[in-house]
Amino acid sequence: MNIHLLTIGDEILIGQIVDTNSAWMSQQLNLHGMRVTGKSSVGDTRQAIVDGLQHAVAQADAVIMTGGLGPTKDDITKKTLATLFGSGMSFHPETYERIEGYFTKIGRVVPPAMRDQATLPDLATILPNKVGTAPGMWFEQAGKVYISLPGVPFEMEYLMRNEVIPRLKTRFEARPILHRTLLTACEGESNIARRIEAFEDQLPENIKLAYLPALGQVRLRLTGTWAGAMTDQAETALGALLDAKKAELWALIPDLVYGVEEESLQSVIGDILVKQGKKFGTAESCTGGYVAHLITSVPGSSQYYPGSVVTYSYEMKHKLLGIHTDILDQFGAVSEQAVRAMAIGALDALDVDVALSISGIAGPDGGTPDKPVGTVWMAVADRKRVEIQKQVFGRDRLKNIQLTGTYALNMVRKFLLEA
Repeated sequence: MNIHLLTIGDEILIGQIVDTNSAWMSQQLNLHGMRVTGKSSVGDTRQAIVDGLQHAVAQADAVIMTGGLGPTKDDITKKTLATLFGSGMSFHPETYERIEGYFTKIGRVVPPAMRDQATLPDLATILPNKVGTAPGMWFEQAGKVYISLPGVPFEMEYLMRNEVIPRLKTRFEARPILHRTLLTACEGESNIARRIEAFEDQLPENIKLAYLPALGQVRLRLTGTWAGAMTDQAETALGALLDAKKAELWALIPDLVYGVEEESLQSVIGDILVKQGKKFGTAESCTGGYVAHLITSVPGSSQYYPGSVVTYSYEMKHKLLGIHTDILDQFGAVSEQAVRAMAIGALDALDVDVALSISGIAGPDGGTPDKPVGTVWMAVADRKRVEIQKQVFGRDRLKNIQLTGTYALNMVRKFLLEA
């Protein structure tokens, strides 16, 4: 089945808020074998809503709307739908009782406007909202389904999980749509595409490969749609085919793949450290603790990550990491010699088995002809060896910090695996 998502609200069109609802709904619908074929946004006028619905329903079996269901005068979705479907409006006692219960729970008096909130189209199937005041509404006309949900994210999510998706699965046949994702780091999508070109050309018609690039990373997502007759084993068979293709793809680029599905570089590193029983620490300069933030974003990271030192100045590099001032004076902080000394110094300063050090010129200024903006040195050390890497990124400060985080963590991952 095909679904179109329609968001309603001037605040979305003028960029006052970002539409996160559509992204969340798309993910959930896709997991249940329902294909989102289009998304659109319209303003808070009756004509805009009607035009948006007509456009949406022309290309989908169902339209899911969010927004415009509140008690204020600019929330006109409910009345527009009643007019569009030729429906009267009536007070809905069950909805009002739920609203009363909601306000009692939060210790407030029910505002008079809530009677209007509980006045609903007669032709709508009411979808009870147990976490807010605006109920969802379900209409059917000429074989099409129209669903209206509140725009408040947690209310929309509750109704999607508990009302909309279960009803859609009953109303329409959902064919399995499954995904398998490989995560790669430190290689551009064009080079990856060149290496796996033959694999991609030979994929079955019901399996598609998508490249999803981010800073320093590319997600390779295989999407399979069941093309045969629907049976109880359809999803299992499709999953097995995708698993086989994922393994085949992984074998082509094993040097680039660091994980699968929703893993992150920092979570993968954490798993390796736990398995190896090692402690890991960081000494950062130009990234200012960004790598420490990534590592500690993983629950349970205190098991293997005791801490970090941010040594931004020469003085702190000498005082906290024990780097000889002659190294800094002769070679500078952004140098192979400096990051080597930083990593070795961090092993003792943090009492860890493995240490990462970073020093660079994040920008947008501060570069020289020999060391342009975006130059970053990184080192990973244990008690036996040190590996060092130099990268030259661009002039954007934030991007340089984020790219450094990715390259540095991938360097740590490889270092640990080679131990």
